[in-house]
Amino acid sequence: MKTLRFTTTINCQNCVRAVTPVLNELAGPGHWQVDTATPAKVLTVQSDTLTPGQVVAAVAEEGFEIQEA
Repeated sequence: MKTLRFTTTINCQNCVRAVTPVLNELAGPGHWQVDTATPAKVLTVQSDTLTPGQVVAAVAEEGFEIQEA
């Protein structure tokens, strides 16, 4: 599995809850996480099939800023 990393504005548990449905649908439960304790709010996604663009589009559609790290 490849690991994709992104910096985001997902900065709290309410924000994580907001993106959970879309990320669970894209990557599957347990295949992504957001480290809200770091200044960059790093989203890590594990997948063999997703492209960075797919993840960026999905998270941006939920109203968060995101860019590939």
